[in-house]
Amino acid sequence: MSGKLVRNGLVAAGVMNIAGVLLFSRAFTNNAINEADPVVMSDFGLLMIVVWGLAYISAAFINANIKWLAGAFAVEKLVYVVVWVLWLSENSLSALYSRDLFAGAFFSIYGVNDLLFMLFFGWVFLSGHRDQ
Repeated sequence: MSGKLVRNGLVAAGVMNIAGVLLFSRAFTNNAINEADPVVMSDFGLLMIVVWGLAYISAAFINANIKWLAGAFAVEKLVYVVVWVLWLSENSLSALYSRDLFAGAFFSIYGVNDLLFMLFFGWVFLSGHRDQ
């Protein structure tokens, strides 16, 4: 497996977390996201998504086997995917879009994004290592 591919994937995951939260939450000022899911997407929850983004970027610069770290990242993403699917089953995206375009877009995108990066992290885990 290409170390460059893994490194770029980790950086991309981090940038998506950080930029996505800052953009769609309007730098933590968009209350519509908090109110749509006050437990997972509270300001604290959004801040923790940014922290996970920093962890992904940090992992991109580890010059060792990151198999188990990638496995932990895959499980973390799985949790967010499950929460997203449950949220979609109990809430209306159209109602959220009517309230706030950014919040609607955020809830439309984040689960798909997390699913894709969960698959990436799972691939890194199953491959067992990366060469720098």
